[in-house]
Amino acid sequence: MWNTTLCYIERGEQYLMLHRVKKKNDINQDKWVGVGGKFEDKESPEECLLREVKEETGLTLTSYQYRGLVTFVSDRWVTEYMHLFTADGFTGEMIECNEGNLEWVDKDKVKDLPIWTGDKIFLDLLTQKVPFFSLKLSYEGDTLVEAILNGQPISTEVP
Repeated sequence: MWNTTLCYIERGEQYLMLHRVKKKNDINQDKWVGVGGKFEDKESPEECLLREVKEETGLTLTSYQYRGLVTFVSDRWVTEYMHLFTADGFTGEMIECNEGNLEWVDKDKVKDLPIWTGDKIFLDLLTQKVPFFSLKLSYEGDTLVEAILNGQPISTEVP
């Protein structure tokens, strides 16, 4: 299993999104995601978050919030525990990312991009300012087949 971080960096009514088009054998190939990555040995979620954001964007986060834990289960990939953050403060200049193209996207347009179905669920939770949550998303191939929020099944249909 993997532990990862994912962060949606906010600038006004926009998120910094990463269009994953540069990495070979990428689970997220051609998807739009926040920024983050896998834990290194002995890292806390916050240490991984700060390192990954700096590596991928060149930015140093100055204000961030741990929002939830998302468990991804798949018939194709290893189970992933993704520590989800939002950030609304940063310093530095953006750099080119070796995993894809970084772009500021209006929050209300993110769900129109090619993103995972389950991402729409946790993006809604972030928008609704839901307190810390645990979300389990189960996939068969690219199809979301089950979503469980704080131990209770929820609809996998996202408007």
